[in-house]
This record gives sequence, structure tokens and C-alpha cells, in this order.
Amino acid sequence: MGYAFNRESVSGILYQVLVSNTQEKGQQWVSDKLRNWQEQNSMQAFNLAFTAAPRFLGRGTVNVTAEQAVALQPFQLEGYTVDRLFRVWWLMQLPPADQKTYSPAIENLFHAAEMNELVALYGALPLLAFPESWKMRTAEGIRSNIGGVLEAIMLHNPYPAQYLDEPAWNQLIMKAFFTEKAVQHIAGMDERANASLARILTDFAHERWAAGRTVHPLIWRMVAPFIHAGNFEDIERIWFSEQHAEREAAALTCAASAYQPAKDLLETRKEMKEDISAGKLTWHTVASRVNG
Repeated sequence: MGYAFNRESVSGILYQVLVSNTQEKGQQWVSDKLRNWQEQNSMQAFNLAFTAAPRFLGRGTVNVTAEQAVALQPFQLEGYTVDRLFRVWWLMQLPPADQKTYSPAIENLFHAAEMNELVALYGALPLLAFPESWKMRTAEGIRSNIGGVLEAIMLHNPYPAQYLDEPAWNQLIMKAFFTEKAVQHIAGMDERANASLARILTDFAHERWAAGRTVHPLIWRMVAPFIHAGNFEDIERIWFSEQHAEREAAALTCAASAYQPAKDLLETRKEMKEDISAGKLTWHTVASRVNG
């Protein structure tokens, strides 16, 4: 398949955002590059424009209207700079008619990319054609030690949750916790929770406790659907924690669990249960306390 969405619509919105965040000279540069690409179809010119974007457009932060943000969902421009936005939009100007030419063209950009170009490429994963073909590339990116690359893959990016197989997804989650990323911004955490990941996360928690280290409360978000007699003691431990964020995490975990002892435990703190029901206590609440 080609694109998994309406390419023209999304490309048009990105272009609107790009133009509204670019000065006249930069707008002219974009217009000239697009016209040249459409007339000559030169991959060398295409690649040069991708590389040259910061020089002609700068790296100012992109402002997005609420209407534009809604229209682009689930893709997000959180934290984007103008050059990164151009690069993402520019990739969408590559015709997807033939995967045998499209995929190598994208791969060549990955192979030649410096750090900021890699960030743009990995962040663009949800907008690339032939989405199934980028799973191995994404898994390779997860093994990177470049913080910006990891964040581009992990945060505000719907691609991993939609397309990665379970082992790769679980590796992404574990790497996010291990490298202390803002895990609350990982898309699809609840939908992709799985029993194997729950076991990995609880083992990770035990290792950190044994070393006298703290455990990120959002770990339990993906353990919640898999609470049972064998790991319920972990929930009881954070239930009685001295840290308020951990106690809140325990309450949210119990609220999301079908395990009866967990449901019974939540009943002992009526106020927290009511706050959860009213939407006053959420995982974002817990994350805000941790990141405080």
C-alpha cells in the first residue's frame, strides 16, 4: 500500500503551517525548490534541499493553531522547528507510485543523515508511504544512543504503537524508562500493554529496588491489566509508599485492574477512587508530579 492517510490533505496542512512560520525569503526558497523538483525530478536536487533547509529557513520553533493541530491528529508538531517541519513536508513530495524507487530514496537519506536530519526522518515515520516497510528501520533507531533520535521515535509519535511487533514495542518502552524519557508522551501505551511487557517491567522495578533506586510510577500503568497474585505485592508496596506519586500510581493501577484484591484495595481510599472517576487523578497527574 502507499499512504495510510490522505496525503494531499496532510501535506497541504503542513505547508500552511510551514508558510505561516517562515519569512518571505524562506517562502520563496521553498517555492523555488518545489517548482524545480516538480519540473526536473532530480533526486540530487531533492536531497540537497532536504539538507540545506536550516540554512535558508532557520531553526525557529513552529507555532501551530488549534485547528491545524486537530486536523493533523494523530501526528503532532510538538517541539518542531521550521527546518524539521520543512523536511517532513518535503518527504511527502516524493511520489509513492513505485516502492522500488521510493523506499531506497528514503533509506539513502537515513544513511547519509546527520543528527538533526535523523530526528526529522524518524519523526516523519507516521507520514511515510508504505508504513509496514519501516518497522526494521524503527527498531534500529530504538537501539540508538542519540537522545534526539530516541525522542523522535518514542514521543508524540503514533508509528511505533501502530506498526511495531511486540518485542520491538517492548524494547522501546524499556529503553524509554531506562533513558528517562518523558514516557507519558508515548502514544499507544494503554493499547499496546501486554503480559510479556508487564513481566519485564516488574523485573525492572525489582532490580531498581534492590539497588536502592527509585522506580518511575508510570511503569505500573502497563502492568495494571495484568495484576495477579504473583505481582500484587508490588502494588501493595507502592500503595503504602512515602511518595505521593507512587500512592496515586497504585490507585490508578488498581482502578484499571480486574483483579479483585486490587479492586478491594482501592475501596479503602474512597477519595482517590472518586478523583479517578471524576478525571481529577490521571496518569498525566502522576507524570506532572514526577517531572515537577
